[in-house]
Amino acid sequence: MKKRNPQPDGAAKLRMRIEAAIRRIPRGKVSTYGAVARAAGIPRGARLVARVLHRGYGLPWQRVLGAGGEIKLRGDSAIEQRLRLEAEGVRFRGRTVDMKQCEFRLGPTDRKK
Repeated sequence: MKKRNPQPDGAAKLRMRIEAAIRRIPRGKVSTYGAVARAAGIPRGARLVARVLHRGYGLPWQRVLGAGGEIKLRGDSAIEQRLRLEAEGVRFRGRTVDMKQCEFRLGPTDRKK
């Protein structure tokens, strides 16, 4: 019997595009949920990005923030995110990241059909 390589379904393709966009954010830089969604070709898909981050492993999750550089997590997770970002050299202005200095502009990801 011949083994088949199953093609990823639509949801898996979206997840892979989102993960690829997140992995492109370099150390010491940040992006927003919305910018990651746009780079993955999913305008208005910020909540989907949050779901992928929640379920994904090995992603640099700390580099994805809310609009304006706000940490959207709460409690210990928010503290951990800030500490990880500070360890990477990300600058804060009060409770938000200095987006002028630290934002990484994501372009579209490579999309193969």
